Amino acid sequence: MTESGAVLLELSNIVKQFPGVLALDQVSFDVRAGEVHALLGENGAGKSTLIKIISGVYQPDHGHIRLAGDKVKFDTPAVAQSRGIATIYQELLLYPELSVAENIFMGHAPKTRFGTIDWRCMRTLAREHLASLDINDLDVDQQVGSLSVGNRQRVEIAKALSQDARVLIMDEPTAALTGADVERLFRIVRLLRERGVGVIYISHRLEEIFELADRVTVLRDGACVGTSEVVDTTEDDLINRMVGRTIEDLYPKQAASIGEPVLEVQALSRPPLTRDVSLTLRRGEILGLAGLVGSGRSELAQTLFGITPAHNGCIKVNGVECRIDSPSAAIALGIAYVPEDRSTQGLIKPMSIRENVSMVVLKDISNGNLINHSAERDLAEKNVHQFSIRTSGIEQKVEKLSGGNQQKVVLGKWMASDPDVLIMDEPTRGIDVGAKAEIHRTMSELACSGMAVLMISSELPEIMGMSDTIAVMREGQLVATFARGEATQEQIAGAMMGGSRSEADELSDTDNTKGAAA
Repeated sequence: MTESGAVLLELSNIVKQFPGVLALDQVSFDVRAGEVHALLGENGAGKSTLIKIISGVYQPDHGHIRLAGDKVKFDTPAVAQSRGIATIYQELLLYPELSVAENIFMGHAPKTRFGTIDWRCMRTLAREHLASLDINDLDVDQQVGSLSVGNRQRVEIAKALSQDARVLIMDEPTAALTGADVERLFRIVRLLRERGVGVIYISHRLEEIFELADRVTVLRDGACVGTSEVVDTTEDDLINRMVGRTIEDLYPKQAASIGEPVLEVQALSRPPLTRDVSLTLRRGEILGLAGLVGSGRSELAQTLFGITPAHNGCIKVNGVECRIDSPSAAIALGIAYVPEDRSTQGLIKPMSIRENVSMVVLKDISNGNLINHSAERDLAEKNVHQFSIRTSGIEQKVEKLSGGNQQKVVLGKWMASDPDVLIMDEPTRGIDVGAKAEIHRTMSELACSGMAVLMISSELPEIMGMSDTIAVMREGQLVATFARGEATQEQIAGAMMGGSRSEADELSDTDNTKGAAA
């Protein structure tokens, strides 16, 4: 075991070039035993290339790697793994139809003296590995496909440690986790740090960096722009290093002229997660909807868009009472919906930008069963220009775009329908700070053009920075409303959690667990 604090892994002057792209330019980086070293940067900054070099997927064109002082070369992922490098990607690499124990020991199961798998020993060792991470609530015989995302991630960590991982790379580990699962993950990461494991932690959530990391390195345009102790830096400083902007630039809210009501909801209910909700959304207004996971925010959005029609209550669009019993009915009324999960609900990723952008308005650009491809191309080109989508062209597959550019394609798809109401559920989840600022700017411009925007977000700075009105949901009900500038983060969090901020701090674990289970 390397002594805690000693340099465990060191990369010096790494260069990696792809056709027409200098992905990494003289990057030096190291991680010490017993530290969490955060790696930050916008999409395209070089983070993914760097971790693929560390994990043996790519080899550097120039530069060298040392592990515990010895110069090494990781020709393949298997070689890197054999030297103690483990990577946990955002998309977990587990076999859902196999058990927890089978996944933990995939490829290196203990054997009997006859050369067959020692199933009893494997189960025992699996329990020991889980227990060493203070995980005592997982059945090693349970099928992994039946587990929550958080529990699958814990299995992935146990799998890495079963192979004596010395360096653990975690790529956006909390992107799909509930609050309670995030806390469990943090406890495990701190436990690994105590045991001398070096953790490379990649996240777009800056608050996690300040809570968890010891040092932070920022990449921009393939180059390292600085490494510092976390205690010696600020969120504003990190953002400035990543994108050359200050934190104020993240929320470019323009003052819009707020007009008449466009969407009015009275006593709307769809039990159990939407109960007796009343709110008004006006032309030119951004209404921010805050709440814990399970508070009913997304369920309300799905009811307003007709995915799960209301059981009771009244909806008025432009002053006219209407029934929204399907998405097509919502679209016809001028309502657009950017869902929380853009990958599975907002886009068809194997299709091109052109095909995705035209999807909502195919009837308008078709003659019978024949699509007017010229009109379709013009529409796609217009959206690429309007939303500054970074792409090689409108025929590029959406799955090849960054998260921020994918979100812009979803926006472009819905703007093609010329809506009056835009519902955005977690509009900046999983995208880098530069793309966040662009999405926020677009949102503000749409409001200034007269569109009514309902924005659902788990990020209180985003709620406070972009909203004209803030509404808070808890347990399916609307429990508080604040005008812009009237509320503090503490007041909003208190309303979300059902008490004062001090009470919320004491009960945060309980509340997060409740929200996850709801």
